[in-house]
Amino acid sequence: MGNISPEDQVLIDAIEQKLLARWPETRIEPTLERIAALVDVLGSPQLTYPTIHIGGTNGKTTTSRMIDSLLFEMGLRTGRFTSPHLESFLERISINGNPIDPKAAIFSFNDIAAYLDLMDSKFEHPISFFEAMTALAFVAFAEHPIDVGVIEVGMGGEWDATNVVSADVSVMMPINLDHTEYLGETLTEIAQTKAGIIKESGFVVLAQQEPEAAKELLKRAASVGADVVREGVEYSVLSRSLAVGGQLLTIQGAKDTYEDIFLPLHGKHQASNAAAALVAVEAFFGDQELDIEAVREGFAHVTSPGRCEVIHRDPTIILDAAHNPHGAAAIAETIQTEFTFDEVIGIVASMGDKDVAGILLELEQVMDSIIVTTNSSSRSMKVSELEKIAIETFGADRVFAADNLELAIEKAIKDTLRPLSEDSIGILITGSVVSVGEARTYLRKKFA
Repeated sequence: MGNISPEDQVLIDAIEQKLLARWPETRIEPTLERIAALVDVLGSPQLTYPTIHIGGTNGKTTTSRMIDSLLFEMGLRTGRFTSPHLESFLERISINGNPIDPKAAIFSFNDIAAYLDLMDSKFEHPISFFEAMTALAFVAFAEHPIDVGVIEVGMGGEWDATNVVSADVSVMMPINLDHTEYLGETLTEIAQTKAGIIKESGFVVLAQQEPEAAKELLKRAASVGADVVREGVEYSVLSRSLAVGGQLLTIQGAKDTYEDIFLPLHGKHQASNAAAALVAVEAFFGDQELDIEAVREGFAHVTSPGRCEVIHRDPTIILDAAHNPHGAAAIAETIQTEFTFDEVIGIVASMGDKDVAGILLELEQVMDSIIVTTNSSSRSMKVSELEKIAIETFGADRVFAADNLELAIEKAIKDTLRPLSEDSIGILITGSVVSVGEARTYLRKKFA
């Protein structure tokens, strides 16, 4: 985040407390009514720049970061809005690839604060934390000003607060079961909700989808006259080979073939994310050809904190924010195919409302032992409950428990110290974005 003056830090902390006092992100009242009224009184800042809108279940944040990096290398001023954050809420609003300057955030918040209160008085339910953050991002981008907004959907699509944008390009990452209490019990229902971001006469990039999800997305695109490009049909990853610190890709875009792209991220799923990002940028530029050097630079500079992030070496500690079975399967496959550990010690802290059994089933194939713990969130699953589920999957002899993340991390690091062994032992910390954010903060201080 760079250096922040003590005075600004006090103001930023106060703003965060004000925002957190609102409805939490996890509590949803499916409607665009409040956010539409709010941006209306703010003068519709989200319509003052073109946007690329990214939805789906997994891969949204990383793909948003890739699109942002590509556009910035092509000479555009970018604004990126993603969620949730790992360590600071300012990470959600990024300008030219960096978290918003605290002074700019304070300025933009002061601009909207009175309007937030005004809207609270007009509606039965007050403006939520996520709605307020979304409005804050839209205003900050308009004030900067930016050339293009890269906007990640929070949850769902149709009634997500970000869906007041008029996106030139929509991107739909793979859809899986998640947030079923809000989005529906089946892939068909979830896809119907998420398809709500596909705009009239827009352009849609569809990453690989399950057949029932693809059907709903294509139905929506046809009904609004949107152009569609599909992974595996109109675009694809032609080749992928492991390279030191990442992978080397050849991507067949919708218009061109792009070779020798170094992506400093691990995993087959990241190659797919890169292809979707590149095709979205192709669509954004229309008939204009993309400069291959700018494409290579854009990908070379991509970072994705908390997504298969090697945060420390000796021992190798990897952070991954997988919080559903699909995400857990992706990190499990990456560990198996791209790392050469003799043994992996897992640390898992998950939210109680997630498919924890499904997550652990995927992780069991790569974790030789697991330390279950909890994070600071009130939604975090109790250690005793998590331990019970873990024993069912791993067997009692492979499961250990720690009262908090710090104790779990210290235990894992201690367990990697084997003086007479040549084995390479990795530590994988996963289960939730909150867990990974807290682990990241702790480890950065520990190894500073």
